[in-house]
Amino acid sequence: MNSESIKRWLDAVGVPGEVVSIGSETDNAWCLLRTEAEGPEGEVAWEVFWREQGNRYDWARFSNEQVACHYLFGRLAWAQVARGAVGVLP
Repeated sequence: MNSESIKRWLDAVGVPGEVVSIGSETDNAWCLLRTEAEGPEGEVAWEVFWREQGNRYDWARFSNEQVACHYLFGRLAWAQVARGAVGVLP
């Protein structure tokens, strides 16, 4: 799973598209951003957070794109389970 495929995975478990923003900060959405540190190293990182009224909440930073995507998927899939939108098939 990566930043290009995560939307499809989230769609598959019923997460509404408007609550996820890939590549940009959007209010009232979970955001997944690729960032680069300033300086000669140019370290790449992936940030995951909820943005509301211009503020970041539940912020997490990862050095690996796949790990960041799995983290975001896990949070949102769990929310779907907790609200009863998905579950064990009979």
